[in-house]
Amino acid sequence: MSSAPARPSRRLWRTALVSATTLVVAGAGAAIGLTQASAADCGALSYQAQAIQSGSTWTAGRAGSTVYTGTDMRAAVQAAIGALPSRTAKQNVLVRGSGTISAGSRISLPSYTLIDVCGTINVTGSGSGDQAPIYSRGTTEVEVAHLTVTGAPLYGIFMRNVTNVILGQIDMRLSAGLGVRIDNRGDTSQWTRNVRIDNVYVSGASSHAVETYGVDGITIGTVTARNVGESGLLLNQTINATVGTVDAENAGTGTGYAAFRMANRNGRIGDSYATNIRVGTVKARGGGRGVFCVSESGGAVIDRVDIANTGNNSILVENCYNVTIANASGTVSGGGEIRIAARTEFPPSSNITFKNLTVSNTAIRWSPCTGTNNVVTNVTRNNAPLTWC
Repeated sequence: MSSAPARPSRRLWRTALVSATTLVVAGAGAAIGLTQASAADCGALSYQAQAIQSGSTWTAGRAGSTVYTGTDMRAAVQAAIGALPSRTAKQNVLVRGSGTISAGSRISLPSYTLIDVCGTINVTGSGSGDQAPIYSRGTTEVEVAHLTVTGAPLYGIFMRNVTNVILGQIDMRLSAGLGVRIDNRGDTSQWTRNVRIDNVYVSGASSHAVETYGVDGITIGTVTARNVGESGLLLNQTINATVGTVDAENAGTGTGYAAFRMANRNGRIGDSYATNIRVGTVKARGGGRGVFCVSESGGAVIDRVDIANTGNNSILVENCYNVTIANASGTVSGGGEIRIAARTEFPPSSNITFKNLTVSNTAIRWSPCTGTNNVVTNVTRNNAPLTWC
């Protein structure tokens, strides 16, 4: 075997800037220039820097200049990112190849960076804190066009106090950890703003598939969760959110988590709950709960539900306000009861509507009898007793 790795052809270091298009993120109220990378095949954009694997060797560089050669995937990718010049517009990094990185390390994305990973990052070992194979904090204009993660990361993607973010096509087949976490917990006086998530598949996580906390303005296409330890999609203290589909099987089995959960004043703007959380479809099979709204959350409309055989409540609304479930249509079959409940530390639920549902082989109950203007309307019940205040 040759002792020198094959050098990528010069054409790989092409420098043409990718064209951008303007996207308005629903609820954010601001137009931001964002590439449409996730609509293209992986590796189909123009790239300003690259990390390319050949055999066991990674070579990273920019515009004909090599900045790293070696066997460490993380080091190669970080070197490629670091090779980009100072910038005020997004530039693109291609990663072509697969490798292993430690759960105690991270690939950090600075502002104005798109990364397109055409391969798999396998996470091994242990770590602590907020380590993640893809990490960004205090940044703007960051995009992950394609990403596949396996193994046991602490987080597959971790982003904190960021703005103008896109996650495109994300696939995580994990044995532990949390899939995607986007929050503002570094500086809670500032919202994380203008986030778009196109399509996320997470299986095997020990925690949530996707979780947000402190986000203003997020559009999510589809979250698919399979056999995750906690929620499929959890929105905490998030406002102005539009979600297409949450599709969960065995999310939170044996727990109180849910295929779709809202918590910690999710949907509360100021002191009110005008509708600002809009969800197209929640599908749940097995697992813990189907839909769970808790801890002074609300301002939400879920158009369609398809829930069957949950181990805990099919739907639980606990101390929430202005929530409509099945605005268009829905079915609930078997599993735990549909319930409005209350904890004493928060005001009781009000303006909750269950409508346009067919409910089979489970109960519908409002207990305790506190709160006002909670309504069941146009609900067909098959072996589904109703206990209402």
